[in-house]
Amino acid sequence: MNHRFAALLGLAALSALPTFCEEAPLTPPRAGRVDILKATELKPGMKGYAWTVFEGTRPENVPVEIIGLWRNAWGPRQDVILAKMGGRAARTNVAGGMSGSPVYVDGKLIGAVALRLSVFSPDAICGITPIELMLEINDLDQSRPSDARTPDKVQARSQVAVPGELLAQAVAAGASAGLQRQTPLMVPIETPLAFSGFHESTLREFGPLFQQLGIAAVQGGAGSAIYTTKPAPGWQDALQPGEAVAGVLVSGDMSVTGLGTVTYNDGRRILAFGHPFFNLGPVNMPMSKGEVLMVLSSAFQPNKYANATEIVGALQQDRHSGIMGVLGKESEMIPVNVKVRSFSDSNQVLNEKKFRFNVFVQQKWTPYLMMLTLFNSISGLNEFRDEATYRLSGEVELDGQPNLSLSTMQASGEMPMPAPMLLAGWWGDKFNRLFLNNVKTPKLKRVSVSVDLLPERRVASIESAWLAGNEVRAGEAVPMKVFLRPYRGERLERDFTVRVPAGFPKGDHRILLSDADTMNRMQSMAGFMNRYIDLPQAVSLINQERSNNKLYITLLQASPTAYYDDKTMPNLPGSVLNVMQAGRASNRPLVTSAESGSEQGALPFDYVISGSYSLKITVK
Repeated sequence: MNHRFAALLGLAALSALPTFCEEAPLTPPRAGRVDILKATELKPGMKGYAWTVFEGTRPENVPVEIIGLWRNAWGPRQDVILAKMGGRAARTNVAGGMSGSPVYVDGKLIGAVALRLSVFSPDAICGITPIELMLEINDLDQSRPSDARTPDKVQARSQVAVPGELLAQAVAAGASAGLQRQTPLMVPIETPLAFSGFHESTLREFGPLFQQLGIAAVQGGAGSAIYTTKPAPGWQDALQPGEAVAGVLVSGDMSVTGLGTVTYNDGRRILAFGHPFFNLGPVNMPMSKGEVLMVLSSAFQPNKYANATEIVGALQQDRHSGIMGVLGKESEMIPVNVKVRSFSDSNQVLNEKKFRFNVFVQQKWTPYLMMLTLFNSISGLNEFRDEATYRLSGEVELDGQPNLSLSTMQASGEMPMPAPMLLAGWWGDKFNRLFLNNVKTPKLKRVSVSVDLLPERRVASIESAWLAGNEVRAGEAVPMKVFLRPYRGERLERDFTVRVPAGFPKGDHRILLSDADTMNRMQSMAGFMNRYIDLPQAVSLINQERSNNKLYITLLQASPTAYYDDKTMPNLPGSVLNVMQAGRASNRPLVTSAESGSEQGALPFDYVISGSYSLKITVK
C-alpha cells in the first residue's frame, strides 16, 4: 500500500478515538523531582494530561490520549509518542508556543508536546518528545551542532549587488517567500518569535528569513521594557512546569523573544520546548517568564500571542530535543544606543528619537540582529521620503581592542533596494566581519550609532579636475580645482591645494582624485584573502576604511606597493618584494599593485561621492 495513502487512512481513523473521560487534576505541577514513565512503558489508549497556558500565566490541564509509539520518527533510536489532545486544544489545535507542554500519565512525566502531525487535520494530533531524551541535555558538553539554524544557512538568490552577505541573505529570503513549501508529515511546532516595538515593514522584509529557519515571526509585546539582564527578584519560584518561557534575543525599547513552555523544573534548571530553538548547542541567552494574551485557533497556523515579562535566568543549551536554562544566572548582552534625527530642507533638526536596547551575543545571530534593529529604528519615521539620504556615524567599544569608528552615507539610487536596507546591510556587515573572525571572538562592551535623515538624494560623481600647470617642483604647493555632478542641481566646484612632498622623485606621476571604494579596494582584498587574520588586524582594517562622503587626493608614482593583512607597504624595492612573495604561506597571500600612493588629504562633502579622475604631472 502507498505510504502516503496509508498515512491519510491513519489520520481518518484517529478521529474515531474514544472521548476523554478521566478526572482532571486541579493543581498544576510544581518544581522538584518527579517520577518518570518511559516511552516504552506506554500503551495505546492510556490517558493523561498536558499542562499549558491559554491566558495569563497559570497553566491549564489538557486531556491527552496516547495513540502509540512512533519508532525512530525523531531520528535513529529516537522515538516519538503520538497522542490526541482534547479540551481547549481540540479547538485551538496544536499551537505555536505549546512546545514543551509537559504531559503526565498516571501522575508520571512522559515528555513534552513538541511536534504536530498535520496542520489541516481535524484532530489535535501531537508528537511528544520522551522526557528521557530531554534529560540527556543536562549531560552534554560544549560541542556545537553542525546543523544550527542561523542566517547564513539561507542561500542568496538575489541578482542585485548589495553590501555584505547578511543583506544578500535577507533579500534572498524575501525573494522566495511566495514559493510553495514542501512540508513533511511530522514537523516541530513552530516557535513563535515575538517582535515587540517593530514596524510592520520590518517584519515584512525580514520575516521570510525566519520562516526558512522554521521560526514563525509574529507581532508581540513585552510586559515592560527590559533593559537589564539581571534576574528579577523572585526568580527562585519562576518557570513552573506548564508555564510560558521565552528566550530573549533583543530586549529594551524593542524586543525579540522566542516563546515556548516549561517541561521540567528541578528547582534550579529547567527543560523546555521538546525541540530545538535554533539548535545552537551551548548558548548564553537571557531567559524570561511569559504572559499569554490568547491562543489563536487555526487549522493552518495556530499560535500563542504573549508578552515576555521578567528576566529570571539564562538559557545554557539549545539542542535537538529541547532547551535547558538555569534560574538565577545572568547572561551578557550588548547594550546599544541609537539616535535618529530628521532634517529639514534648511538643514534644521525637525525631530529626534532615541532608542536603547540589548542584543544577544552569538557569532551568527549578533550581526543579523544589529542589522534588523537598525533597519527598524529608521523605518518608522514620519519624515521618510523616497528621495532621501541617510548619514550614519557610530562607535563600537571593544574589550581589549581599539574602538571602531564607523561612518557612511546611503541614498536611494537606481536600484530597487531602499536606502534604509542598504544602510542596515552596511552596518550589519561590520559586525559580521568581527564575529566571524577565525582566530578570536570579539567582546563588545557597548555600541552607539547616530543616523541623520536628509531630505534629498545627495549623491555626486567626480566629473573632472583642473590644475594650473602640469610641471611642478618637489616641495611646491599646487592649486587645483575639482568638479562634481550631483543627482540634481548645479555642478559642484571645490578649490584646494596639493603640496608635492620635498624629495619627491623627478619624472612623470599622477594626482588621483577618487571615492572611498577606489581607495579601499586593494587593502580590503588583502584582508579578505587572509582566512586567518587576527582580531586586532581585522579591527585595524575596518578603522582604516575611508568614508564614502569624502573625496580623496592621492599622489601616485610608478613604484610597487604591497598589501599584507592590515598593513600597506609602499615603494618597495623589487628585491624585497621578491623575498616577501617567496616566503608567503598560501593562506596569507601578498597583494601588490604597480603604483604607490601618498595620500595628500580628503575633501568632506555632504554627499555620497563616487568615481575617480586623474591628472598627469611632471616633477622637475
